[in-house]
Amino acid sequence: MSQGDLTRIRTNIAALNALNSLRDINKNLGVHQLRLSTGKRLNTSADDPAALTIARRFDARVRSLGAALANIGDAQNLLAVAEGGANNIQNLVVQMREKIIQAANDTLGSNERTAIQQQLQEILTEIDDVTRQTTWNNVVLLTNQLFTFQVGPEGTDTITFNVGSMLNSAALGISLICVASQVSASAALNSVDAALNSVSTLLQQIGAKMQRLGVKEGSVTTAITNVEAAKSRIEDADMAKEQLEATKLQILQQTATAMLAQANVQPQAILGLFR
Repeated sequence: MSQGDLTRIRTNIAALNALNSLRDINKNLGVHQLRLSTGKRLNTSADDPAALTIARRFDARVRSLGAALANIGDAQNLLAVAEGGANNIQNLVVQMREKIIQAANDTLGSNERTAIQQQLQEILTEIDDVTRQTTWNNVVLLTNQLFTFQVGPEGTDTITFNVGSMLNSAALGISLICVASQVSASAALNSVDAALNSVSTLLQQIGAKMQRLGVKEGSVTTAITNVEAAKSRIEDADMAKEQLEATKLQILQQTATAMLAQANVQPQAILGLFR
């Protein structure tokens, strides 16, 4: 730093030095005040280019994990809708089995069996309606449809779900059930039991997928927290330290301003030579 010569008044070197110091202090004070106001240590790429790049990568991963977590929630809702439809069908098939057992008893006459057959037809129609109405975004769930859920930030982080076949009365093998006689009613029990096994198997599959999604949800939530913590240590400001630096610079700002004022006054001493 150049030293001023009081005998040379055309250029005030001391004042320029004080001004340069004041400018540096103001610049640094502005940086710390910005960090205090935003809570971020990295506000521009000039603050720390390498650290900012790493922080941006962490931010991208956090946002990807957040999207995956939302996908998991949507997948759980979809499976809950499918589970509700399958439970309704299971209850209807159980009702059918109850009516068929009644029809398999020879204490009933033809009129009673005809009434039971009509009830069974209504239940079969309702099973088909439940299958058709169990949808998600206009897609029928209880059918041979493959669903792929993106449950992580990588392309390979997927979980698939497939019912395997249509869950209507025809696919369950119960659409042609007849209880016109005791023999036919007894034979119909085998078809109903097979249908119950099919629905129960589907419910087990749905339960297993929902359990897996629950585990995945916990893993993604933990990953988000850990990545956020890593990003915070790089990007966020240490508020106590920044406040300490800002206070120090505010004091230096006042002293530099005072010294600049003194440096501007010092050349007036030369006027004494002209008296």
